Amino acid sequence: QVQLVESGGGLVQAGASLRLSCADSGRTFRSYAMGWFRQAPGKEREFLAAISWSGGVTDYADSVKGQGRFTISRDNTKNTVYLQMNNLKPEDTAIYYCAASGVGWLTSQKSEYRYWGQGTQVTVSS
Repeated sequence: QVQLVESGGGLVQAGASLRLSCADSGRTFRSYAMGWFRQAPGKEREFLAAISWSGGVTDYADSVKGQGRFTISRDNTKNTVYLQMNNLKPEDTAIYYCAASGVGWLTSQKSEYRYWGQGTQVTVSS
């Protein structure tokens, strides 16, 4: 069983950095590829980044890839996946979710993620 709990969100000013964490209390964390998504008010939940079970392969949405502001990583010894976010902008304001993939490859499709955390709010003021 996978139980994901996000933390690290908050209210910050534009230009600040945050590191989100997503911890799994189960014993199968390292079996799953993991992803980060976000959902802004009135918008669809969007894919941000994914990381393979080993951490050796990552993938990013085109919207964040070019800017290089977001970095996904994981520590399987701590059953935790991270999302480092730098130079935050007001348009980054959203609820951020981590998820465990239900398929054996990196994916950006929400429907292919099997387990979801409850989300953590990130608010960036201008």
